[in-house]
Amino acid sequence: MSEGDGGFGLPQMSEEEMFSLLLSEDIDRGDSEPAIAAGIGEQMLHMSLRPLPRSIRARIRDISGRIPAKNAVLIGGGIGHLSAWLLDMWCGDPANPPETPPPKPDNFRIIEPGGKFGVIIDRLIRRHGAENWTQIIQMPWNELAAEATSWSAATAALPQNAKPSPLPLPIDLVVVDVTEDERASTAKSAFDLLSSGGVLLVQEPEVPTGDVGVSDSPSEMTPAQKKVESFNQWISFVKDVSENHSLGFVELTGGTLAVLRRT
Repeated sequence: MSEGDGGFGLPQMSEEEMFSLLLSEDIDRGDSEPAIAAGIGEQMLHMSLRPLPRSIRARIRDISGRIPAKNAVLIGGGIGHLSAWLLDMWCGDPANPPETPPPKPDNFRIIEPGGKFGVIIDRLIRRHGAENWTQIIQMPWNELAAEATSWSAATAALPQNAKPSPLPLPIDLVVVDVTEDERASTAKSAFDLLSSGGVLLVQEPEVPTGDVGVSDSPSEMTPAQKKVESFNQWISFVKDVSENHSLGFVELTGGTLAVLRRT
């Protein structure tokens, strides 16, 4: 995504102009919830699971629809709520598919180590007819990222018949939907696997407030102390990205969406 081509087939567009367009709302879509996602949202309420705010889900969909991603990854599939938004955007409602949907990725990987949720997501994938290009990977992200990083580093020395990477690399689009205390570490490891021009989307952690004290060891940290540590990791990560790459933030109802682009 160079400055000369704007990164999205838009000639003579500066980095600032490109980001402004990328982060903007898709007025034609609005923020109404797709029918299948709405049903999953009801299930989440019954299971006491907290979804991303609707405004953030909608903006993730809008931005993802503008990125010509060959390889896309959603980290944190959960019960399939955000997956339903993305698959609806790429495939449309199975009962009423769009005439001209946005270009879908060649590969879409949903990372969800929970077995029972994997069954639900698999059903969602089949309902959208996306089996040929969408796959669930039931591994913890930290293990999967380490394996993919090792594979990428050893690519030149691997024989042609070697075991392929668990993830199609490099990744052009990553969406992170994990718990707040995992967002910084997950975003950092995922950003390292992005292609040149690749984009990562993640809700910014909330700013900690109040005095949480100091723990004698990581294993004895209180939830509030872990939140502070995670936020400090986030600030460090964002600072590193800002010095060498590009990023932007979208203030939305219920939180802030961070958009980070590898250059």
